[in-house]
Amino acid sequence: MGKHLFRSSPPQEKQPAHQTLAESAVQECMSKINTVISKWTSPSPSSDAHLFSTNSRREAEEFAEAVRHLHITMHRLAAVNPSSEKLVYAQNLMQSAMNLLESEFHRVLMENRQYLDPECVSVRSYRSSRFASTPTSVSDSEDETFYEENAEEHRFSGGDSDAMDDLKMIADCMISTGYAKECVKVYKTVRRSIVDETLHGLAVERFTLHQVQKMDWDTLESKIRTWLPAVKLAVRSLFFGERLLADHVFSSSLNIVESSFTDITQEGALTLFTFPENVAKIKKLSPEKMFRFLDMYESLASLFVEIESIFYFDSAAAVRSQVINSLAKLGDAARLMMTDFETAIQNETSRTPVVGGGVHPLTRYVMNYLSFLADYDESIAVIFENWQMTSPSPSPESFAGDDARPEELYSSPVSVRIAWVILLTLCKIDGKAQPYKDVALSYLFLANNLQYVVVKVRSSPGLKVLLGEDWVVRHEEKVKQYAGKFEKLAWGKVVTSLPENPKEEIAPEEARELFGRFNDEFEAAYRRQMSWVVPDPKLRDWIKISLSGKLVPVCSEFYEVNRFGLGGDGFNVRYTPEDIGNYLSDLYFGSRGSGSVSTKGSGSGSGTVRPLRLNLVEDVAIE
Repeated sequence: MGKHLFRSSPPQEKQPAHQTLAESAVQECMSKINTVISKWTSPSPSSDAHLFSTNSRREAEEFAEAVRHLHITMHRLAAVNPSSEKLVYAQNLMQSAMNLLESEFHRVLMENRQYLDPECVSVRSYRSSRFASTPTSVSDSEDETFYEENAEEHRFSGGDSDAMDDLKMIADCMISTGYAKECVKVYKTVRRSIVDETLHGLAVERFTLHQVQKMDWDTLESKIRTWLPAVKLAVRSLFFGERLLADHVFSSSLNIVESSFTDITQEGALTLFTFPENVAKIKKLSPEKMFRFLDMYESLASLFVEIESIFYFDSAAAVRSQVINSLAKLGDAARLMMTDFETAIQNETSRTPVVGGGVHPLTRYVMNYLSFLADYDESIAVIFENWQMTSPSPSPESFAGDDARPEELYSSPVSVRIAWVILLTLCKIDGKAQPYKDVALSYLFLANNLQYVVVKVRSSPGLKVLLGEDWVVRHEEKVKQYAGKFEKLAWGKVVTSLPENPKEEIAPEEARELFGRFNDEFEAAYRRQMSWVVPDPKLRDWIKISLSGKLVPVCSEFYEVNRFGLGGDGFNVRYTPEDIGNYLSDLYFGSRGSGSVSTKGSGSGSGTVRPLRLNLVEDVAIE
């Protein structure tokens, strides 16, 4: 390119009689080639006329064939007459032909770069390439299915549809005639610039470990968000397409495919795949950052088989090794953050009771965290697979409420870990029930928090699969036990103030005294519990139905049998059976007549749990 296309032809002279057949063959090839070179390198050709174009493709094929034939006949002539003058002319003409081919190779690459973008490479290049038979870590059928489906999504979408074949024709000719170095140099220069531009367009930046460690979290998280879609596009379109294109253009030489592809993509690939490792090495990784790390791990792990297939060459071992290192470092970081998460639960020291016995912020935080964590089921299954758990401290109850060992109850290390964290949290919640002065409120607090845990597990597909239906049923039963103890402590005096045999008619004075005592106990219990809360509708209804079943029928029967005795002498029935049902239905919303209390608002008076730096609000996923 940019060189003067030297055209040379021997002087016209009478051919000697002893001219060899080899010289005749060289002369014939030179004539054909010289004609084409003169035509396509003339001083004033049409600006849009080129040898390798749709209108002249036949001539281009004949030219390439003539160049190859000249190369062969030159070798034959050198063998029989190494001092022949025609060899000098032929060599000069060969150089001019190579200059033309190199110029055309560069032009086709540049003019068709938008149609030779990796995402536009046709599936036909895969089918015809050596890549199709390259051994990989996946089965041949799986490999072919992926590449054909991916390429079908990004078919050649316009421009010169023969550009790839033109490049292959030129490359084959230059390689076979000893000019591979010149051809490959042009190819690498153009394609490397395209790879660099594409990665730049995907906002892939080269950061050192020091630069990453100096970033504040908001900046780093923004870089991670950019990296997540970029890595998929880079692997499945950019690197995949470059591999197919190199394989098609240089199909005559696997060594050239390897060297060109590796030189073009390795620097960009290492930049892309080193980023997660550098991120995983930052210090002070708080538990809330876990999910971004799992996002990167999940993306990289899901692409690993494809990366191995694309970067199969020995010269690309550094790329494969970098991906493995990044996955390992991300796994280390995730385990470290999980350990810190468990430690933060153990060290949580807030002592202010939650207003109304509602759900504690610690319970909300932990269960939202675990719910998000369970969504990464495949990733955490690998990360936690061989991670031995050591109980940091004795707990007030065993894993299952009996003497069973964790590994005997759950099917995977992840399940054991999740169950342990929940147990650790419930033990903490058990301790936070102690400051309540009213024992009944303590049990209501325990019932509310355990119900929140159970509902979260049942509503999270990931958690439910990990812990199993038996776990849910077992803990639902425990919620009922807590609720039963609450009911007995909060309403026991009200229940016992009613007669054992409500159908028995008694003296008016005795009836008024008994009903008056019931009224006093009911009013005291009601007023005491007006600010108590049961955020979960199902548990709230269960408690109210149970209370109504114990109070309303007995009270109604007693009232009906003794109503005339109760109505005399100015006795005022403050709570009729109908009133009791209405008052009960108004309880546990947090305040009388409020109608409802948001589950997000319950317990807001307890403040935040500082060691955990709460920011996982219920039903708000981390973006």
